[in-house]
Amino acid sequence: MVKLFDSGVFYVNGEIIQDNTEGIRQLKAMGASTDKTEVSKKTIAYSIMQAHNTLGNTEQLKIKFDAMASHDITYVGIIQTARALGLEKFPIPYVLTNCHNSLCAVGGTINEDDHMFGLSAAKKYGGIYVPAHLAVIHQYMREMMSGCGKMILGSDSHTRYGALGTMAIGEGGGELAKQLLCKTYDVNRPEVIGIYLTGKPDPAVGPQDIALAIIGAVFKNGYVKNKVMEFIGDGIANLSAEYRNSIDVMTTETTCLSSIWVTDDKVKDWYDIHNRPEDFKVLEPENGAYYDGLVYVDMSKVKPMIAMPFHPSNVYTIDELNENLLDILDIVEKNGAKQIDNPGINFKLKDKVKNGRLMVEQGVIAGCAGGTYDNIVDAADILSGKTIGNQDFTLSVYPSSQPVFMSLVENGSIFKLMEAGATVRSAFCGPCFGAGDVPPNNGLSIRHSTRNFPNREGSKPGNGQIASVALMDARSIAATAVNHGVLTAATDIDVNFSKPKYFFNKSVYDNRVYTGFGKADSSVDLKFGSNITDWPEMSALPENLLLKVVSYITDPVTTTDELIPSGETSSYRSNPLGLAEFTLSRKDPAYVGRTKEVQKAEKARNTEGQCPREALPEISEIFDTIKACKEFKDIHFREDVGIGTTIYAVKPGDGSAREQAASCQKVIGGWANIAKEYATKRYRSNLINWGMLPFLFEGETPFENSDYIFVPNVREAISENKKDIPAYVVKNGKLNPFTLNMAELTEDERKIILAGCLINYYKE
Repeated sequence: MVKLFDSGVFYVNGEIIQDNTEGIRQLKAMGASTDKTEVSKKTIAYSIMQAHNTLGNTEQLKIKFDAMASHDITYVGIIQTARALGLEKFPIPYVLTNCHNSLCAVGGTINEDDHMFGLSAAKKYGGIYVPAHLAVIHQYMREMMSGCGKMILGSDSHTRYGALGTMAIGEGGGELAKQLLCKTYDVNRPEVIGIYLTGKPDPAVGPQDIALAIIGAVFKNGYVKNKVMEFIGDGIANLSAEYRNSIDVMTTETTCLSSIWVTDDKVKDWYDIHNRPEDFKVLEPENGAYYDGLVYVDMSKVKPMIAMPFHPSNVYTIDELNENLLDILDIVEKNGAKQIDNPGINFKLKDKVKNGRLMVEQGVIAGCAGGTYDNIVDAADILSGKTIGNQDFTLSVYPSSQPVFMSLVENGSIFKLMEAGATVRSAFCGPCFGAGDVPPNNGLSIRHSTRNFPNREGSKPGNGQIASVALMDARSIAATAVNHGVLTAATDIDVNFSKPKYFFNKSVYDNRVYTGFGKADSSVDLKFGSNITDWPEMSALPENLLLKVVSYITDPVTTTDELIPSGETSSYRSNPLGLAEFTLSRKDPAYVGRTKEVQKAEKARNTEGQCPREALPEISEIFDTIKACKEFKDIHFREDVGIGTTIYAVKPGDGSAREQAASCQKVIGGWANIAKEYATKRYRSNLINWGMLPFLFEGETPFENSDYIFVPNVREAISENKKDIPAYVVKNGKLNPFTLNMAELTEDERKIILAGCLINYYKE
């Protein structure tokens, strides 16, 4: 089904040739080049990245994008950052969508206040404003902004339009603010992994099934981490453009940097349907292209899949699950309990087995992954003339945009769904992050959406609440609905898929979207709601740091949703200090109190007439221990030592691109993270852009929660780009030395950390 190659490959005349002794002999016999340095430049990804690289250096790229996108959880902070640094107008098309905070159900007026800020910013700076319920961010960008050979940057991790020939990258808001200031996105040229698709999927196997099969094969081993996935192979011709879009958006869950696909007549037809024929061109690798690895996917062998709680990589075939139900559920329960790490929660799934079958309480088809036209049409065909019943099981369907919704109404698909008992909603991303259709406590929901983390879909393990989400394709969700909640693979249902043609109706966008790129009006006043506040001032990196460990997380992976929960916190996304009150609230509820206690000492250090020792009495002993060391006896703590906090996590940052995962730590006293590795480039970049040190430490840590770590001469170490940084655990009157590590930093990244944050750096 899915095979990973243990070497790079050459792609010659449509044939895969491995980078080994036999492969090199074969290439030489064919007269093909074996110079990997040169033929690695023949990939689609290389050509697009170099076309957007602003400098001649082909290894250390400085990229400028063609367009950008943000939604209403991120755009206020981005614009506020750029505005503080003198923003006058948006230099490239910048789309502000309103698909995350659009329910406006919590927090009084503050959600809609953000929308009014967004509209006024689009008018003032020349942006594109998409009102709430018209489209989820990625569907609008597909429909209106994608283009073969383009690059798009988005402040949402699922910024992926590779199937339409567009290299798209999801990053934290700091990277978007840089683009608004006409700066560049700096990245070392990433490796490119070929994703070879062959075969034709069963009609009942959907794009989520293909995507989950790939995620299951590559996530845990990091095969494509921070690399570009380039989709090639004869099987692509068997997939519609929308089918490809739904696979492509899930590449984010592999932790890759971006994705790109070959383009063909089906993509050309897609652009024709969307009245943008000029944005199509054929993309394909040059003959002889070299890939740094290859994922071989025989789609004819992929069966309906399910990603069990609590990660998209926790995959099984539905048949495998049903055949080994209690055994697999027992494994999922044990692993889930470790992830939740709360003895007050009795996480269980085996109680949902009735008469030997797994019963599900809820189904959701939504967002950029599930809400596409093809997915909903096929689900409607499965449900046509049937009923989901009037018991526990519910089904909600969210078309990804109003144009998609309109076409589904016109061809009768919406009627089929509603007649069967499904509820149909407007375009909204809430089900993906916990702001809509939250499952009941101890409930099991199956979703064609993007993630199923334990802290994501609205549950709060820290408060004793847990809901389980499993990811499935829309077709198998519909099949389960036909059986009133009995988990069912779509291949077990008899259905004739009607495949009605899609008609794109742009009128709703013409009538409602504010399109102001190139029409900035400086006379427009920004509309500020009571909850929209500026970033607090942040200090430059001091000469030395004293860090208290205030959270120690040993989970294999820590998601951004655990670092800063999604869901009801969305209402506070425009208030840095207000949002920071929720930091780690579902994973470590005591974190905020601990770090704010330490922050009192740093505030006292920077306030004339106040004493850090009085603000935080416990540091007196720490100071005395450091001063007792001959090497540090002359250190002046008020002038030379910054006082802050750090968290330790094994592998933090999987998931969302939201920079708040880092900024919330910073504004309440955080100065660093310590990790074995960082789950994604974007989380590490977020730390750097907020002036936080992304330390690495391999092996058993010499410190525990609540310990103090002294990092002398840290400013000098960053200035000189040192990889090994001496540090000390200050405990029981002793300084216990150890070494922190720092992976490569670019020159700009070093300067940002030294300045204290991106805002300070650009002010300087």
